[in-house]
Amino acid sequence: MEKSLLYQAARQLGRRDAQQFEKWLRSPFFNQDEAVLRLWAYLAECRWALGLAPEKEKGFAAAYPGERFQGQKMRLLMSRLYKQLEQFLAYSELAKDKRLHHYHLARAFRHRKLWGHFQRALGQAQQHLDDDSARNAAYYTHRLQLQEEAHHLQSTNDPTEATHLQEMADVTDRAYLIRRLRQSCLLLAHSTVYHPDFDPGPMPALLRFAESRELTGEPAIGLYYYCYRMLLHPESEEGFRAFQSRLFEDGDCVSAVELRDLYLLAINYCVRQVNDGRQSFYRELYMLYQKGLETGSLLENGVLSRFTYHNIAATGLQAGEQEWVEQFIHQFRDALERPYRESSFSFCLARLEYARKRFGEALSLLQKANYRDPLLNLATKTLQLKIYYESGEAGLLAAHLDAMANYIRRKKVIGYHRANYLNITRYAKKMAAANPYDQTEIAQLLEAIRQEEVLTERLWFLEQVKLLMR
Repeated sequence: MEKSLLYQAARQLGRRDAQQFEKWLRSPFFNQDEAVLRLWAYLAECRWALGLAPEKEKGFAAAYPGERFQGQKMRLLMSRLYKQLEQFLAYSELAKDKRLHHYHLARAFRHRKLWGHFQRALGQAQQHLDDDSARNAAYYTHRLQLQEEAHHLQSTNDPTEATHLQEMADVTDRAYLIRRLRQSCLLLAHSTVYHPDFDPGPMPALLRFAESRELTGEPAIGLYYYCYRMLLHPESEEGFRAFQSRLFEDGDCVSAVELRDLYLLAINYCVRQVNDGRQSFYRELYMLYQKGLETGSLLENGVLSRFTYHNIAATGLQAGEQEWVEQFIHQFRDALERPYRESSFSFCLARLEYARKRFGEALSLLQKANYRDPLLNLATKTLQLKIYYESGEAGLLAAHLDAMANYIRRKKVIGYHRANYLNITRYAKKMAAANPYDQTEIAQLLEAIRQEEVLTERLWFLEQVKLLMR
């Protein structure tokens, strides 16, 4: 039973939701099957009181006291309980949206021809819609539903009146345009990374339509319009700045999920620019991370990904914002996933101390945490490599590079990461062994580093090799 879909779903409920579900099952309006309630009580006891995995036989005994276990009867009971859970979850989501409540209430009154009550419910639904700051596709879809209801009333009173028809057509255009622009932005961004053929479909015509009707001035349409332009023409810095401006000004016009996606699209664009050698985009990245943290767009359910945490700290250091980075590292420590909290915290602090040239403090921090994540472990080893090289510890560096190369091969780090870290160890060995009096050799090493396709530490290597040039 511990592997059943029912138990897996039940485990995802919080304590408060589980208590609400029990009230649901106790209501005869929703459930009149006492065995279903007893089975749920058994599951809840296993989950929250005993901390044990439930067993089918014990669940059956709890649901049907005194009866002999019957597998088929138990499966049917579990199915009925699961159906109740599905209905409860669906109802809970619907209850969160006041707009839907009043919309469906208005429909109910219309079906019963209670026109006064219908108009009042419709007005309340419209008020809830207007109070919401969002102006995304969902907003226009709700607005269209209300206009359709208003049209039913109007056509009943005066079949010749067509005022709402044009309004409904305009709202339909906006809802579709926003949704299509959003999907195209995500598809175009995906194609940039994974290189499938991108089919723009009706996008050229839709862009012309938006421009000709001056719809790009509307918050959500403009937001996705400029995002699409940025992704379509990544070489244009002007396109990025137009999108960034809209993102900072009108970001609250879309849902939290949409806003997170938009920030990630902007961030990934800047990362690609940095990787192409445009170092000025570190400042743009820093600003995006700052704003994304302020709006909460970079967190999911209050949790900040350890990868995002590392990237923000690294970007802030590249932008020269050491004081801000220190504050960030401490402020968002508790927002990290617990298994990675201490290792990520100490690693980012070590990066900060390295940037401040406090090599001893950095090494001490790197030794504090248990780096179970292979990629974080490799990032740690790379930071140690830099410290040993810059502090002139030739013996430690040589031993460290050999151990690092063996670790990469032993862990079977795959693809891009394997090539990257092997290149890091290879060029570090070449740099350490380079003859500073042979400027031809130094120049060749510099050019090889510039031309290397996979090398995340390219800038550091270039800086160090240039110091060897006379």
